[in-house]
Amino acid sequence: MSEVILELQHANIYQGNSLILQDVNISVHKGEFVYLVGKTGTGKSSLLKTLYGELKLKEGDGSVVGHNLRNMDWKKIPFLRRNLGIVFQDFQLLTDRNVHDNLKFVLKATGWKDEKLVEEKINDVLDKVGLRTKGFKFPFELSGGEQQRVDVARALLNSPKLILADEPTGNLDPETSDEIMQLLFHICKDYGTTIIMATHDYMVINKFPARTIKTERGRVVDNATISIE
Repeated sequence: MSEVILELQHANIYQGNSLILQDVNISVHKGEFVYLVGKTGTGKSSLLKTLYGELKLKEGDGSVVGHNLRNMDWKKIPFLRRNLGIVFQDFQLLTDRNVHDNLKFVLKATGWKDEKLVEEKINDVLDKVGLRTKGFKFPFELSGGEQQRVDVARALLNSPKLILADEPTGNLDPETSDEIMQLLFHICKDYGTTIIMATHDYMVINKFPARTIKTERGRVVDNATISIE
């Protein structure tokens, strides 16, 4: 059996003192692509935030890329996040610097010191997302789809075993959305990177089918059957 990248056992997910999701049991392996779906307010974001350490796991057991979520504190969170890539819906690129320097900023912040290796890594991830020639451009000079590709490139910088993508196609037109989905599936398949993608877009799921986990009524349903609502 392939490596377990993420596991939750009898986990209760809280937002403050409110119990959001009860008795969550999930196991995700290396190279899997998994959708996380559910109506707004059913706990998708709380689950993602627990996985990347923003919300503490108070009850049950959980591990993400070898890090124990029950033992997670502010000192350990940076080490967890170095093994994760996070792709946001709204890109969250630094507007005062170009694409190259956006990526360089992240590498420096995560402890990269060798300038030659930094340059090689930046070229490598821009290559992977098809933006090798766009490093000098500023975010405002890029289309929405290109900005999302930069966001994916940033998520790849530390060669993560897991990428958490939060509504990565939410602000994109259907054609651009398809391009980003093809890119994510390519990264998953060719590099063995596990991807968990939160989405509201059932058209995307029908076009690019994969295992689906659904949050509803305070529970998590694995391998949920999805139809367009």
